[in-house]
Amino acid sequence: MVIDHSVAQGAYRHGVFPDEHGRFGEFGGRYVPEGLMAALIELEQSYRTARDDAEFMSELDRLLCDRVGRPTLFHQAPRFAQLLAVPGAKIYLKREDMAHTGAHKINNALGQGLLAKRMGKTRIIAETGAGQHGVAVATVCSMLGLACVIYMGAEDMRRQVSNVVRMNLLGAEVRAVQTGGRRLKDAITEAVRDWVANLDTTYYLFGTATGPAPYPMIVRDFQTVIGAEARAQILKSEGRLPDYVMACVGSGSNAIGLFHSFAGDSGVELIGVEAAGRGMETGDHAATLSVGTPGEMDGGYSYLLQDSDGQIIRTHSIAAGLDYPGVGPELSYLKDTGRVTYRTATDAVALGGMRAMSHSEGIIVALESAHAVGYLMQMARHGELSADSVTVLSLSGRGDKDLAIAAQRLGIGG
Repeated sequence: MVIDHSVAQGAYRHGVFPDEHGRFGEFGGRYVPEGLMAALIELEQSYRTARDDAEFMSELDRLLCDRVGRPTLFHQAPRFAQLLAVPGAKIYLKREDMAHTGAHKINNALGQGLLAKRMGKTRIIAETGAGQHGVAVATVCSMLGLACVIYMGAEDMRRQVSNVVRMNLLGAEVRAVQTGGRRLKDAITEAVRDWVANLDTTYYLFGTATGPAPYPMIVRDFQTVIGAEARAQILKSEGRLPDYVMACVGSGSNAIGLFHSFAGDSGVELIGVEAAGRGMETGDHAATLSVGTPGEMDGGYSYLLQDSDGQIIRTHSIAAGLDYPGVGPELSYLKDTGRVTYRTATDAVALGGMRAMSHSEGIIVALESAHAVGYLMQMARHGELSADSVTVLSLSGRGDKDLAIAAQRLGIGG
């Protein structure tokens, strides 16, 4: 089937998304209590002013370089490419795992932290799933002298103990969320309640490209440094754009940060890999864009995993950062226009990807990123990866946080 991408490409070439209502096509918007509308409008106005302020952007660029370590590494993975057994195929890795704190989350946390300080806020709250966003926010608050409270589902805290320790050591107060499924969605709910009660002093530093407008735009903009760098780096390395650009997809900040800079290039195939968990047929997965339907959650309209009554379905993924029943509105828009192809990888495939990248390249990737690694291996195995092709694959984070899970599931360790 031939898909017409002209609508999406035109939109991206001319930078028209989101529109004045915070929508990407039909997705996005603000579905929040009246008490939050003024705060969101203030946030949008403050962000747009900051974005146009050369001094603010210069300070952000300086700190991304001096304190985060940008631009991040970009290099071929020749031994991993050999595993794929596709003649002439080249795999380039965009190494967000090498950014300070070990993941892409620091890009957005730093940008919003500077914005919060510009707005005169003295206290930061945030939600976290895998813990990497929480660590990044705690780090930024320590750097900028801001009080920090992190909400984290009790189940995610159990799975990501090392990141809880890191947040505490960095001076953050980590509050365990015991309601609902005790995961990311529930942490967001608790953080919003805190924000409503403390609007005057508190900035809600949202971690991913979902939620009510203007958060999807703000997070997207602060994460596009990933794709902008990767685009320049692949042109320098190969003298041309890649054939494939791949990233894991949970709620979406890593993926949209990479995809955005390539969305207007019709010759580049964009592939997002979601969590198939224990298998799509079991229902124990987090593949929102693959099988979800549009609806409202956490203040925005996007694809969700929900039942026929509109109730959110419980999700599962071995990767805490992918274990979320929603996704950002921009990625939903890119699904409906056909610009991004979404695929799935099971827990087992992700573990295989983690092991393969570790053995072939000496890189222990986060289980989130391992979904994309494992799916790329499946593409090659099934003859879906073209000979002499060039692929850019985002490694969104380090696997340190997942060592206990990997040891248990792979039967390794002391």
